[in-house]
Amino acid sequence: MNIYERKNTELIKEFNRYVREHPEFADDIPKNAVVVMELEGNAKFNQWSRRLAKSHARNGQPIVYVRIRKLRPLRSRIEKLELKRVA
Repeated sequence: MNIYERKNTELIKEFNRYVREHPEFADDIPKNAVVVMELEGNAKFNQWSRRLAKSHARNGQPIVYVRIRKLRPLRSRIEKLELKRVA
């Protein structure tokens, strides 16, 4: 998996979480649409993402661009941690 595939997977996960919390947002996405994840300020990723979406879209299939403008930093959910050093 290349860096863009990893980034796309991360953005899709975040988008799915967002839609679960704001289901009305999905009302504007046509059924069977190809959803393109874009990240503001990352032109190379966005180009890659658009090319990928166009290659997957069938004739006449709607394409929806989701531009993520800002992401909060990822945080660990670990509350307690133990480290054991061997040798």
